[in-house]
Amino acid sequence: MARAEIPDGLPLSAIAARVQPFVAARERLLPVALPLGDHLPNGGVQRGSTVVVDGRRGVGVTTTTLMLAAAATTTGEWAAIVDPDGTLGARAAAEAGVELERCAVVRRVPRDRWSAVVAALLDGAALVAATVPDRLRPSDARRLIAKARERSSVLVAVGPWPVEAALRLHVEPSAWEHASSGLLTRRDIVVHVEGRGAKRRGERAPLRLAHAG
Repeated sequence: MARAEIPDGLPLSAIAARVQPFVAARERLLPVALPLGDHLPNGGVQRGSTVVVDGRRGVGVTTTTLMLAAAATTTGEWAAIVDPDGTLGARAAAEAGVELERCAVVRRVPRDRWSAVVAALLDGAALVAATVPDRLRPSDARRLIAKARERSSVLVAVGPWPVEAALRLHVEPSAWEHASSGLLTRRDIVVHVEGRGAKRRGERAPLRLAHAG
């Protein structure tokens, strides 16, 4: 994955330049792979929309977010991920289907520049996934929604989003299953899908995750 550090004073135009220019899409939908895609409206996420992924932070939220990011890279476009903790690994991204050569990871984003950085990335990527800082102002959230709509990009907001979004995925992880050897083998997570176009309110998407280690 391409990695970018954002020091103070870096022009926002330079941030967008870290990913290849966004190519206007002929299709309005980014298809999401199964099993998650089977539970989303029309099997994917609409360009120009905002999707919220929330739940207890951990493997389920991360995997769900990466599956959405893979929807951009598998179509030959760029995804950008804002990773404030620096914990996102290339292995997890690849296992979720992300094509690493088309995914930029931006670390060390100052809190007071988070909204500006995300807006700049929306100029250059088909999908931007960003962990939402605490107490994000609703006015900033609305500006980012408008930016995503203007650029026909998908904004994936991970965490407490203060305003409505087109789609909300609430992740509920379960415990890992153990093999007879005592090693972790797999776990199921459930994603509750809510929003416009959902098959039915509170659509539940069961996802099975294999242990990577």
